[in-house]
Amino acid sequence: MALESQAVDRARRRLVAQRIQRPLSASPLDTVTHLTAMQGQDLPGVLWSIGLRTPDATEADVRAAFDRRELVRSWPMRGTLHVTTPDDLRLILPLSRHRLTTSFATRHRELGISPADVSAATDAGVRALADGPLVRKALLAVFEAAGQSISGQRGIHLIGAMAHAGMICLGPFVGKEQAFVLLDEWTPPVRAQLDREDAIVELAVRYFTSHGPATEADFAWWANLTLTDVRAAISRTGDRLSSLTTDTTTWHASTDVLTLERPLPGARAVHALPGFDENLLGYTDRSAALATEHAQLIVPGNNGMFKATIVIGGRVVGTWARSEKPDVIHVTALPFAALSSSQESALAKAISRYGRFKGKPADLTIAAGAGSGSR
Repeated sequence: MALESQAVDRARRRLVAQRIQRPLSASPLDTVTHLTAMQGQDLPGVLWSIGLRTPDATEADVRAAFDRRELVRSWPMRGTLHVTTPDDLRLILPLSRHRLTTSFATRHRELGISPADVSAATDAGVRALADGPLVRKALLAVFEAAGQSISGQRGIHLIGAMAHAGMICLGPFVGKEQAFVLLDEWTPPVRAQLDREDAIVELAVRYFTSHGPATEADFAWWANLTLTDVRAAISRTGDRLSSLTTDTTTWHASTDVLTLERPLPGARAVHALPGFDENLLGYTDRSAALATEHAQLIVPGNNGMFKATIVIGGRVVGTWARSEKPDVIHVTALPFAALSSSQESALAKAISRYGRFKGKPADLTIAAGAGSGSR
């Protein structure tokens, strides 16, 4: 199979594994449990990431899952916000905590954050949060009242230290904002904690099941683990995963995904994905879905800010942006090349689904010169 065909094959299998194509989840909880962790620094975006994988779900449904204590948001790996279930947060946090805290040590010295400062902020934060959830501004005010400066990035690093220690997470909504809570008081542990080696095996099985076909390097990057840890875990997965080697690269996935027969589903399917979706952010090598020549159009200047993507047949073919008004959402699509009329119609349906998720109509305009007009 030609290299480009192999990339498209992987991209379409990943759509199925990630439940973008053939969504099977019965609820937001099912979706997040399947994906294990979904990148979530863009809150509106991750709500849609969950919603598009959950048939008929609305934004209100996804928000309610946080309010019901089924889902939380925190910094379990790579110093990046993710949505997880509470027990999956507890599964992941210890695995790369040492690497994460070590990587932040220099920045803490630059900010003048000592272990005593972290302890003082933690004590004050725990006392305040014992009385109930606090939004970020209120929690930062607690730190200041305890004599801890929050200037520069000091405040968010103090919050991060508490989160990395498993003390706090983001839970219920207060208006459009999530509030911080004490993790174990908000949602006490249900599952027994696995030892480190077993936990990495569990995480490997779940990552490759929900993201495969993927490589050991993809998983190591995603989970912020060493290749030594990753290889040891993969060797212990037994028949819980299947593998396929092409050239010198070995790909791991669930048996169901690797044995999907061609033609693969989704060859003509059109999806409107948010920025930071796991479809791209779940891998260190994103070339299966994103052509090299288009990478700068998704992350301009390599600034770390991912634009929302239009995906057709597993490949990123453009971007989209929204302007939300009280009673309507205006969406502008910017495809890399002109779309066919059938692709435009399918994109309009995908945007309409986004509107239903948001609870208001969404209209679509295709950028002049790229498509044929507006809908």
